[in-house]
Amino acid sequence: MVELDTFTDVLNYPMYLVTASAAGEQAGCLVGFASQCSIHPVRYVVWLSKANRTYRVARQATHLGVHLVRREDEALAALFGGETGDRVDKFDRVGWQPRDGGTPVLDDAWAWFVGRVLDRFEGGDHEGFLLTPVTESPRPSGRPPLLCLTDVVHLSPGHPA
Repeated sequence: MVELDTFTDVLNYPMYLVTASAAGEQAGCLVGFASQCSIHPVRYVVWLSKANRTYRVARQATHLGVHLVRREDEALAALFGGETGDRVDKFDRVGWQPRDGGTPVLDDAWAWFVGRVLDRFEGGDHEGFLLTPVTESPRPSGRPPLLCLTDVVHLSPGHPA
């Protein structure tokens, strides 16, 4: 089997912070695998690592929050990508508001949407969550550099992928 290292090593896709809430628990993590997958109707897919606490909470969630952050917000990425909710309450360290389905929306995100989970599907060590957006942030001003893969490759993940 080919690993695609030559192909994927040249990519520099945006990173997302994904949040979930279910059964009185909040969780969130740094995600690199996500994309819009339909124009009409709008659909988005977020892939969560099965090793991740956010995945365990998201499996029971009705909605997920998908956040874009600026490159300058690396501390936020370090918290959600380098710490695990199994040991740290990430939401005690950031401002956030509950939205649809109790989904945490991060105050410091540059842009965000909350999507209702329509379906989930197997993808190897990750599971895809198909979302239909139900709420979104106001249109942000400007176009700052967004946090991308090359900005976070030095982080040690809270859980292995």
